[in-house]
Amino acid sequence: MSAITFDDFLKVDIRVGRVVRAEAFPEARKPAIKMWIDFGAEIGERKTSAQITDHYTAGDLIGRQVIGVVNFPPRQIGPFMSEVLVLGAHDATGVILIAPDKEVPLGERMC
Repeated sequence: MSAITFDDFLKVDIRVGRVVRAEAFPEARKPAIKMWIDFGAEIGERKTSAQITDHYTAGDLIGRQVIGVVNFPPRQIGPFMSEVLVLGAHDATGVILIAPDKEVPLGERMC
């Protein structure tokens, strides 16, 4: 692992958003879910896909707060343009989303 400076860390814009829409992504090479996430007035709604089907269905995600990196460039994933990277951690069977354990204002930056 290589060290970074605090200034490097500050370049990564990590914000709190709420999933407002989610649906299966059958066109993806690996099972995935497409999500539309509201990051508040400053950033607005962004979309992404995530390989999280081991632990979540699309219906599980609606209304859930998530953490995402909002300043990566968009990335084409099959026929879908991903605009944000949601954060998660692997367990023995898949990815578990990282989220605040209490309600946080949308768009709040991680500190």
